Amino acid sequence: MLKENFNDLISFLVVARERSFTKAAAKLGVSQSALSHSIRGLEERLDIRLLTRTTRSVAPTEAGEKLATSLEPRFAEIESELDALRDMRDTPAGNIRITAGEHAVDSVLWPVLKPFLASYPDINVEIVVDNTLTDIVSGRFDAGIRLGEQVAKDMIAVRIGPDMSMAVVGSPSYFEQYGTPETPQDLQNHRCINMRLPTMGGLYAWEFEKEGQELRVRVDGQLIFNSLRQRIDAANLGFGIAYVPEDSVKNELADGRLVQVLKEWCNTFPGYYLYYPSRKQHTTAFSLFVEALRYKR
Repeated sequence: MLKENFNDLISFLVVARERSFTKAAAKLGVSQSALSHSIRGLEERLDIRLLTRTTRSVAPTEAGEKLATSLEPRFAEIESELDALRDMRDTPAGNIRITAGEHAVDSVLWPVLKPFLASYPDINVEIVVDNTLTDIVSGRFDAGIRLGEQVAKDMIAVRIGPDMSMAVVGSPSYFEQYGTPETPQDLQNHRCINMRLPTMGGLYAWEFEKEGQELRVRVDGQLIFNSLRQRIDAANLGFGIAYVPEDSVKNELADGRLVQVLKEWCNTFPGYYLYYPSRKQHTTAFSLFVEALRYKR
């Protein structure tokens, strides 16, 4: 009976975790009908309902929640043992799953990952680009990448990038038409390209500091994006002023497509860190990955 149930139990765990047959089927690489058939077969053999299904949602029943809570650590232990076996190979191998924001992937992760993957062809890396503060434990990620100030205190944090600074930028044509802001407060009289916060859903208040004076300025404009590249593109096209990581527009600043203003109000701050749970036992593949990313001054 164990052999008959094993794959179905894995399918059940993914559905219970995702709260969606659509998302679970995509993660498992099967059709929704096949997944539904698998869950029904498991419920029939156990003679108990594990999931409550409606037209809009899926959730574990009390019995399903109990089963999922019991199975999660056991399957995690099996995965850990299989990873340990892979470590006995001469060539490092394994799977690494990372969550990181858009800018972190472009600026620190991908440049290091390209040579790393070439050196270790048996190490597989999945990158989930997500600007929210994802719970890496519940999301079953090996690690996450965030700014140092955003990393929880109970995590191991490894610095993987230099200090950063933000930049207030606009196109030469924009400043010719609307003038140049002299202080952060002047931004309230300009067309600014806003950013929607991924967590609370509000608009980001631009943060400034000069000689110990801190300011948070709420700006307005024609455009709102939740992605960095579109904000930079909109600034290039003259739609308004953008507030972006300075390194993300270094080429545009160098060739004059964008102009930086209020530089004296944009201080540096700690850059990106790789973080992961201290209690998790890591593979050789993961240790090599951490060392490759570790920031060398």
